[in-house]
Amino acid sequence: MNDTLVTVVGNVATNVEFRDTAAGGMARFRFAVQSRRWDRTSGNWTDGPTSFYTVFAWRSLAANLAASVSVGEPLVVHGRLKVREEDADGRRRTYVDIDALAAGHDLTRGTAAFCRASRGESQVSPRQQTPDRAAQADSGGSPQQPAAVM
Repeated sequence: MNDTLVTVVGNVATNVEFRDTAAGGMARFRFAVQSRRWDRTSGNWTDGPTSFYTVFAWRSLAANLAASVSVGEPLVVHGRLKVREEDADGRRRTYVDIDALAAGHDLTRGTAAFCRASRGESQVSPRQQTPDRAAQADSGGSPQQPAAVM
């Protein structure tokens, strides 16, 4: 079967909903992707329409997304594009979903600290904060830049 693979860059629009299923964990959230175009006449970038996708993730990716991602954060999502149609109240509606294969924070817009999950971890905990990150959140500051190594 030929799948349509896409990579989209945008912002998390809703909280990540996580639940355990018989096949492992499943996570779902809405993802907003806004196009930007260079307007030659004005010489400025202009925002285009926003597209919304429902992103589904499974197993360890689902658990890691639920523990790592909050509303408004910039992400890069790579996965299979799925278009489905449903009839509701006599109207036909079209939904565009992405079955995520990989996802991560968009590092063009910020920094991140990676923490490897152990293999046996299946419990989703609230978003972990390091003491430095918690202090930054309390003070409203930005993440500290790592010291240069000479």
